[in-house]
Amino acid sequence: MIPFREYWKKTRIGDRLLNGMSLLEHIHDPQDLKNLKERELRILAEEIRAKILKTVRKNGGHLSSNLGVIELTIALHRVFDSPKDAIVWDVGHQSYAHKLLTGRAKAFRSIRKKGGLSGFPKRSESIHDIFDTGHSSTSLSSALGLLEARSRLGQEGHVIAVIGDGALTAGMAYEALGNISQLGLPLIIILNDNKMSISRNVGAVSRYLSRLSASVRYQSFRSAIDSLLLKVPHAGPRLLSLIIRGKRAVKAIFFKENLFADFGLEYVGPIDGHNIPVLLQVLEEVKQIDRPVVVHVVTTKGKGDEKAEDDPEQFHGIAPACPDESEGNPRTKPSRTVTFTEIFGSEIAALAVQEPRLSAVTAAMAKGTGLSVMKKLYPSRVYDVGIAEQHAVTFAAGLARGGLKPVVAIYSTFLQRAVDQVFQDVALADLPVIFAVDRAGAVGDDGETHQGLYDIAIFKSMPNLILLAPSSAGELKLALHYAVSQNHPVMIRFPKDAVSCEELALAADFSSGRGVFVRKNNLSRLLVCAAGPLAMTAAVVSDRLQREGVPVDVFNLRFLKPLDTEYLTALFRQYERIVSIEDGVVRGGIGESLQSVLASAGISVPLTCMGFSENPLPQAARAELLASACLDEAGLYAALKKQANFEKGALPSETITAACK
Repeated sequence: MIPFREYWKKTRIGDRLLNGMSLLEHIHDPQDLKNLKERELRILAEEIRAKILKTVRKNGGHLSSNLGVIELTIALHRVFDSPKDAIVWDVGHQSYAHKLLTGRAKAFRSIRKKGGLSGFPKRSESIHDIFDTGHSSTSLSSALGLLEARSRLGQEGHVIAVIGDGALTAGMAYEALGNISQLGLPLIIILNDNKMSISRNVGAVSRYLSRLSASVRYQSFRSAIDSLLLKVPHAGPRLLSLIIRGKRAVKAIFFKENLFADFGLEYVGPIDGHNIPVLLQVLEEVKQIDRPVVVHVVTTKGKGDEKAEDDPEQFHGIAPACPDESEGNPRTKPSRTVTFTEIFGSEIAALAVQEPRLSAVTAAMAKGTGLSVMKKLYPSRVYDVGIAEQHAVTFAAGLARGGLKPVVAIYSTFLQRAVDQVFQDVALADLPVIFAVDRAGAVGDDGETHQGLYDIAIFKSMPNLILLAPSSAGELKLALHYAVSQNHPVMIRFPKDAVSCEELALAADFSSGRGVFVRKNNLSRLLVCAAGPLAMTAAVVSDRLQREGVPVDVFNLRFLKPLDTEYLTALFRQYERIVSIEDGVVRGGIGESLQSVLASAGISVPLTCMGFSENPLPQAARAELLASACLDEAGLYAALKKQANFEKGALPSETITAACK
């Protein structure tokens, strides 16, 4: 049998490619796919695979998930007419092939870079991006709402939701399934099963019944029978109900995938998600079904890249890397720095040795949050609940109520999904749950949906909750020890960043609400109150200004809640001007809390707040995001120098922001 690669080289398509003309270069719109033959679609898939590999190797990004849905994406755009037919991508990190097929191939080299393409669907980029997505398990709800709106307004077009099997662990997906069944609209749900959660194909009977359910002829026959039965006087509806129940019972005998049938949805599959002809045939058939249908597609994460296939978790998201010349695969650059995540992971594992009640909870991010170290040592004490942040928090509340010391490790952007659970089940109940809030503050590359800018504003008002922002590796360790010793909920926020080499005048004892000076000069009239690692930046700037004869004191807050108001009141009376800096939104942030301290004490010292706007910034490196808000060294230097030389009144935050331009 001639290998496919040798085969296409002998065709006119192969000649065209060998002459330097790729198929992808001729795809400017999804409609262009309709002019290609099926064998050309297979070649296009390999071109897209190579393009994604090359780009992600250079820029970083989500690799495994995107390599796994290339054929599926091609089939969707071949069969449906986007954007008239709306394709809604759950999470959205698997939309790279979608971007390449919707007129963004030339710009693809800029993906995840400042001023370039987003790594997620983004309405401002293309009419083919229906929603700005970034968090999982939302596609079914948003797609159903879109379809209902179109139905009521008399608008034509299919709506297709593409959801991964892992996303079905979130309760929101099941809430949507119930509503989908209730409304009965012809929503097409593509279940992308990458063999991580859903049980595999159970044999020929399953395939046969699934195919039967999908066929248009079967649907027409069933509709006719249903109509006839309903016309039978008295017994018709009851007889129809018995037949439907009997059908589901027969399906349940032969295969396990009957969950969707129990929700009243049609079920098709499983089918090979890399077999383009089969995908095209099935999608053409389900277009004709006038009721909600689930198409179960089995794919391989990392398809086409051996390393990504063997370890899809490691290659789910990768940093920019050097090309491996011998393998042609991305490899991570050797790390020269230690991150806050790594410090947390090693320290919580060490604390687990000392404290047998210490347990940890993660929402499908054991490796990303650093809990893999503890999981290796104590696998029975680390609970991975899947993509279910709300459950993770309330489950931890149950652990705490039962006498354990749970640590919930979740990224800031994902903890937003469990705000009510943090309030109702932990803070209000005053249970000793520790929250390790990773990726707090500015988060590069993934853009607006992943910025961790809101946790301070969201959580600082909650009862009984202690909120800490350590500035360095040493302080993070101290914060964890402090948190374990408390009988109240404690939240520790830290960024996706390397820890500083310098330790700032650390005090071993964490007095509640009390910070610590990291730079102090008796001649200073200007005080900087800094939250988290920005205290390190402010210290460097203070040293620079000191050499220029401009003394600036820097106070590391440590505690964002509670604040030792008596101590701060006495402290603030010693200065003529105060600046607060925080890696979060200014509205509702720690700066406003400090302003409240001044107002309550009747102190007229002007205070200027520096931080981020409530409108999150697009993707860029963390350093670039901090610079845009004047929170880098250059920006702080310009802002603080201006503050120190200003005679009367506080400079507004807009002026501060402009100071570094």
